[in-house]
Amino acid sequence: HVQLVESGGDSVEAGGSLTLSCVMTGYFYPAACMAWFRQVPGKGREGVAALYTSGDRIYYAESVEGRFTISRDIAKNTFHLQMNGLKPEDTGTYYCATAPLRFGTTVGSLGSTPEKMHDWGQGTQVTVS
Repeated sequence: HVQLVESGGDSVEAGGSLTLSCVMTGYFYPAACMAWFRQVPGKGREGVAALYTSGDRIYYAESVEGRFTISRDIAKNTFHLQMNGLKPEDTGTYYCATAPLRFGTTVGSLGSTPEKMHDWGQGTQVTVS
């Protein structure tokens, strides 16, 4: 299966920026969705952003659109989440996740539904104050 390891979480002031990275090892799906979710204590995981390995489909949650950018570096088996203009409500544990593409799925559906993701990292903490 795919193994994922996140890094880049930190504590920053409101308005600051962070870049999260997710390194993928192990098995690689021929075509996949790579996504970022976040979670705060007492709530479920919330989809933040997602893209296909082909790069031609991208999803952003409304709350982060225009501030966050998801990207991938296929050669390094890594994908990133560039976060600008951070707000206190962006605080949470951020998880990267992947899922193989199936016929009929959309990037928005995968990126907003944690139950549809197949592999998960351990999480990295982002705190905005």
